[in-house]
Amino acid sequence: MDASKIRPLGKRLLIKRCVAAQKVGAILLPEGAKEKPKEGQVVAVGPEEKEILKGDRVLFGAYAGVEIPSDSGDFLIMSEEDILAVVE
Repeated sequence: MDASKIRPLGKRLLIKRCVAAQKVGAILLPEGAKEKPKEGQVVAVGPEEKEILKGDRVLFGAYAGVEIPSDSGDFLIMSEEDILAVVE
């Protein structure tokens, strides 16, 4: 699925998840052991969203949102209430 063709509705956001760390100290982590990052960049906003803007970097909970499979990376659709903070 092409994430650029997804348009969130209401107060929902489309977020591209940041890339997970490959290495912790001197230990190389296998793919299954990596913790998913809880930070991402807003790619699209719904028409009712007023506080969070496209391009903002945001922090969200570990289990927030619905994952959207895409060839261009990990994307999430989540509501404004799932956003914990905007990174300045």
